[in-house]
Amino acid sequence: MMTPLIFITNDDGYYSKGIKALISVAREVGDVVVVAPMMNSSGLAHSLTSSRPLRVHTISEIEGCRIYACDGTPVDCIKLGVEHFCQRKPDLLLSGINHGSNSSINVLYSGTMGAAIEGAVMGIPAVGFSLLNHSPEADFGPSLPFVRQIVGKVLDKRLPEGVALNVNIPDTRGEKINGMRLCRQSKAQWLDSYEKRIDPQGRPYYWLTGRFECEDVGEDTDQWALENGYVSVVPTTTDFTAYEVLREWQ
Repeated sequence: MMTPLIFITNDDGYYSKGIKALISVAREVGDVVVVAPMMNSSGLAHSLTSSRPLRVHTISEIEGCRIYACDGTPVDCIKLGVEHFCQRKPDLLLSGINHGSNSSINVLYSGTMGAAIEGAVMGIPAVGFSLLNHSPEADFGPSLPFVRQIVGKVLDKRLPEGVALNVNIPDTRGEKINGMRLCRQSKAQWLDSYEKRIDPQGRPYYWLTGRFECEDVGEDTDQWALENGYVSVVPTTTDFTAYEVLREWQ
């Protein structure tokens, strides 16, 4: 039986602690190819680079694990990496482990999930992982048993066409994670504001601020799961069609 080929990327950069944790799990079950951004690319969603050429740098090449850094977006990394750095189509695509939440509305902005969704578009079973901790030194240890379980299940059962998994892991600060729950995406939003500031030369600039607001009280949502110490798993589709509205208008 052929050893699984697992493709890995993220949006925090190839050097992040989260992607190193994900690589460690993937290497337990298969050969690994990593193509990840050279620098932090958070919030780039499904963006592509079309205005300049892309460059890729070899970080390390050892048996069973090759790591490359690309100066493009996470989706650039997927498209370019699968075409030029994989000897065959990957059996699994993993994105993360992100430093910070990608639950609820965040899935629309997330480079982590942009990469996972691109995997689904390409017909590769894909999972995006995120830990609710923004610190570069976050502890990913409690996340790894759940990552192993999901990776094993997806390799065994695969996923429906066009579906990626959005997996968010609570930061329990040493407390036990209560388990996993299959969820729907909660209805929430960011109330954004661009704060005007003045630089030392007296010139104005603007800094994005805002707060997250969730009024969805359903106990079947990703936000409820995370707030109650569960890993949330949301099947995420590439189809943005509002089917209820379509049926009503028809």
